[in-house]
Amino acid sequence: MRLGTETSLTILGISAYYHDSAAALLRSGEVVAAAQEERFSRKRHDASFPAQALRWCLESQGLGLADVDAVVFYEKPWLKFERLFETYFGSVPKGISSFLAAMPSWLKEKLNLSGVLRKELARVGGIPKSKLPSLLFAEHHQSHAASAFYPSPFPRAAVLCMDGVGEWATTSLWLGEGNELAPVWQIDFPHSLGLLYSAFTYYTGFKVNSGEYKLMGLAPYGEPRYAQTILDNLLDLKPDGTFRLNTEYFNYTTGLTMTNRRFDGLFGGPPRKPESPLTQREMDLAASIQSVTEEAVMRLARTAASDTRAEYLCLAGGVALNCVANGKLLRSGIFRDIWVQPASGDAGGAVGAALAAWHLNRGQPRPPREADAMRGAFLGPAFSDDEIALRLKALGAVYETLGEDEFLSRVTDLLAGGAVIGWFQGRMEFGPRALGSRSILGDPRRPEMQSVMNLKIKFRESFRPFAPSVLGEKVHEYFELERPSPYMALVAQVQDSQRLATDPATEKLVGIDRLKVPRSKIPAVTHVDYSARIQTVHQGTNPRFHELITRFERKTGCAVLVNTSFNVRGEPIVCTPEDAYRCFMRTQIDYLAIGNLLLAKTSQPEMPADDSWRREFELD
Repeated sequence: MRLGTETSLTILGISAYYHDSAAALLRSGEVVAAAQEERFSRKRHDASFPAQALRWCLESQGLGLADVDAVVFYEKPWLKFERLFETYFGSVPKGISSFLAAMPSWLKEKLNLSGVLRKELARVGGIPKSKLPSLLFAEHHQSHAASAFYPSPFPRAAVLCMDGVGEWATTSLWLGEGNELAPVWQIDFPHSLGLLYSAFTYYTGFKVNSGEYKLMGLAPYGEPRYAQTILDNLLDLKPDGTFRLNTEYFNYTTGLTMTNRRFDGLFGGPPRKPESPLTQREMDLAASIQSVTEEAVMRLARTAASDTRAEYLCLAGGVALNCVANGKLLRSGIFRDIWVQPASGDAGGAVGAALAAWHLNRGQPRPPREADAMRGAFLGPAFSDDEIALRLKALGAVYETLGEDEFLSRVTDLLAGGAVIGWFQGRMEFGPRALGSRSILGDPRRPEMQSVMNLKIKFRESFRPFAPSVLGEKVHEYFELERPSPYMALVAQVQDSQRLATDPATEKLVGIDRLKVPRSKIPAVTHVDYSARIQTVHQGTNPRFHELITRFERKTGCAVLVNTSFNVRGEPIVCTPEDAYRCFMRTQIDYLAIGNLLLAKTSQPEMPADDSWRREFELD
């Protein structure tokens, strides 16, 4: 089905029913609103139909569903069912229990996804099914590729998509040029770099589709002593980056777990139990799979450059959230530059599906641009000071309303004095990273800040690093990076000039003990291998956050702040003032800076000494 000929079309993209459901709204080819359902439902990685996100996207533009020209779903369910059917029956009788467990959902809903979507859309839109917009379906990796190429600043680029699995594809190469996006080749399920990484996520005791970034953060504490074991037994990695997995070691094709007893035997024992103590084995496993993943990505990138003759590379899919691999890829010089979709996972598929309909289905041109079109990822809800005040007053909160200059001066002074600030400003970010809109901020010069934030505010594992937010124009003074990194998609090393001399005795420390050694002048954001996941902050996309860091630099000489997401472990990033206040009151955040309102913890009404609220959020 083709859309009409108008260039002022409104297109709604939807991703749902696996994880990280989202909605995105396109008007005349521009992404004007996008949000994940989890931010509204308060259920981490919510996979349900994104009713609240969809409703907000429309309301933010003063639209109803009847004003939308087309709704585009981010994948094709019949192709996915074909893959499941062939996989299960190709392994009879081993896969029959998983097949029987999956079939009720498929027979009831997913094979009739068109009908299910139309029913949900009519309910949310409050209009009869006969009045619904056209319903289109993109392919999963096409949605990823479109989300990566079309908003990128590159007129022509190779596009590499790597994830667990879509319908069939797990890795795919595309060539984007102008408004065209053509597939080049793909690797199909069950051979998946994303599922291989997730298998080690599961095996080391973390949650699949949630804990992969923990595995990446754990890797620098270990040594890649199992890397060759992985390459000899699990992954047949060719020189061109193509690969095959030895499925005899995995259970994800037909079972309900990621790995099996043969995998256990290869690595010396059963999977680590979640929340149990981490050992050197888990650290070494993390280092090993990270090393293998980086090598596979590098080989795939070289092949992408050779096959497309493109100078630039765009990345999407869950593997593209591996910012360590991205940083290595950038430094390799295989491409002149790379661009990573900030919502690289399934949530970003909603953006890609809408863009695919606009450019590929509708044939609309892609305008030249100097910067990317994701608007800094600030695509979610915002609240005025008056609205914030009304909402906080209803909660019994005590606050001051300040002028712009006094507000920023006060927050700067508090940060310089060691306070931890909940920072809630402007439009909420789209994607998994807090980028200075829904953030918790601190002074990176303080060695204790990393442990304080992890254990007393985030309630999470002590080993996990924090990201630096640095003025874009000063990034090279602190890190070995000469380009913008606005979406925390790149890891780079701390500059030698920022590093501290260490006692030779401390070099003998292993594992988590290495965390205790200050390694730079900004220790709270320096990982044990002197790396950092960098966010550059720019006046054009986030002027208030840029001004705050500018003032912090004037006061302290440091153009960097600690930036972590405004939430506790297992909780989605806060969306509303109410979410922010609850998180503020349940943690040891010292001040809440929300709009031009400033709240001190010591001024708030005392809350009952009850931490039962933690059970609201399932641990990630």
